[in-house]
Amino acid sequence: MNQITKRRFHFSGVILLGLIVGIISYPQAVRFIPPVFNVLEKLKVNEGLDLQGGIHLEYSADVSQVPSDKVGEALSAVQAVIERRVNAFGVGEPLVQMSRSGTEERIIVELPGIKDIEQAKKMIKETPFLEFRELADPNSDVAKQFDTLNAETKVTAQGILDRAKKGEDFGALAKEFSQDPGSKDKGGDLGFAKKGTYVPEFDAVLFDPNFKSGDVYPTLVESQFGWHIIKKIEERGEGDTLEVHGAHILFAKRSIDQYPELQWVVTGLTGKNLKSASVDYRSQGVGSPQVALQFDSEGTQLFADITKKNIGKPVAIFLDKEIISQPTVQNEIVAGQAVITGNFTMQQANDLVKRLNEGALPVPITLVGQQSVDASLGQDALQKSLFAGLIGLGAVALFMILYYRFLGLIAVFALLLYSAMLFTLFKLSAFTPFSITVTLSGIAGFVLSIGMAVDANVLIFERTREELGYGKNVYKALDEGFRRAWPSIRDGNYSTLITTFILIGSGTGFVKGFAIILTIGILLSMFTAVVLVRVTLRFLVSTWAEKHPWLLVPSKKVSKRDDE
Repeated sequence: MNQITKRRFHFSGVILLGLIVGIISYPQAVRFIPPVFNVLEKLKVNEGLDLQGGIHLEYSADVSQVPSDKVGEALSAVQAVIERRVNAFGVGEPLVQMSRSGTEERIIVELPGIKDIEQAKKMIKETPFLEFRELADPNSDVAKQFDTLNAETKVTAQGILDRAKKGEDFGALAKEFSQDPGSKDKGGDLGFAKKGTYVPEFDAVLFDPNFKSGDVYPTLVESQFGWHIIKKIEERGEGDTLEVHGAHILFAKRSIDQYPELQWVVTGLTGKNLKSASVDYRSQGVGSPQVALQFDSEGTQLFADITKKNIGKPVAIFLDKEIISQPTVQNEIVAGQAVITGNFTMQQANDLVKRLNEGALPVPITLVGQQSVDASLGQDALQKSLFAGLIGLGAVALFMILYYRFLGLIAVFALLLYSAMLFTLFKLSAFTPFSITVTLSGIAGFVLSIGMAVDANVLIFERTREELGYGKNVYKALDEGFRRAWPSIRDGNYSTLITTFILIGSGTGFVKGFAIILTIGILLSMFTAVVLVRVTLRFLVSTWAEKHPWLLVPSKKVSKRDDE
């Protein structure tokens, strides 16, 4: 293949690329071909929250169980999990950021394009909060607090008993003080009952033959439920048919067993330590499905410590603050594996595994605010912004054509081709895992990359002017212009790319969106300026340029090279 054929082939590729990205960017151009137009018309650019509106959610993070020196790390992990859930690759531009309201840690989530608040909440919160807890020490300060509370309750009960014995209305006292919800509103009335109906301590008093009808028992009666003040109203029948009509006022005992969040203390082993979850079966595939867990290195060590000090004791598995399994530890487990049993159906087990593997939240979060957000720019403001951008682009194009003449005209063509390629990339990204959502910050990155593309062309054309000034022919001047401009273009763009990579790695939300689109724009602009412009000029510049070199760029007489 000779040089002329090769140039034609390369230029044909540029024209074909221009046609493809052109009709994808502006499908109205093929409206006369309905099948093609209907397909291309469905391709849309994903607009961000500030352009099209969406959902704003605000969550409160419960870090009460996190050591103070680990709070920042836990919140960063929550943010990372939420970002991963709403946009696995970070280019959908969800805004996930931390804030503080007084002493409360908040998480702000903005999701562009989502109109259904319930769908948004499900997207964020459906991942369960998994944690392992062990029994509290019965001699702990918390357990002792219950002994103090019960002692105070008994004193109160004795006071009410003294008032009842002095003849105060028993029913009124029961309605005011009784903690038995079944009889409180009835004035403590229990109706007629046979022996054996109540707990033994209560039964023994109520059916005591020395306890006369109409009397209040002189002492408090203690049972597993608390302290009872008992009144015998009447009785009927005798022997096996004896029934007693009684009433009581209950002062309930408080026990740590009634408060799972206090009965079970945190161990530090949570869903953040989960490496993987899978569905397993008991008895080698026969029986109910169960969920097998595999922990990371930190979780393996924690689980080993937990099982070692709780041999013969239960360890509770909490899912969203509810106990779903309470196995008794038989021996120390050092392999970092655990099993959740709970009479799951196959579907329930699969759903739980899916939710756990999608990423567990390191700390619980609670929704405290929600709202739908309208487009902050509005259609009118967006149109004005685009109009201003077109004016700016037109001014740049006019300058390039007037100053660089034919080369400027090629630069304008390259800018249009670059814009169409980037716009096409925005549309087609919706069909990939790397879907790009365009926001105002992304538009800023796009405009900045256009400026850098123009800058690359200016460097090339100025170098070409210099080479023409040395008396070289047009072909050699163009080749040398591209060769000598490339190091400056490369270094300038590389330094910007380093900055964008840092922003992508450390930024969130709109900052990351700006950096991602600027990165894509820089790479495309380099390709356009260095490859597409060069291919186009090699094909279009022929003998006419040798006869009229002033049509390419203004002449520049140079006596010798600057580096000679």
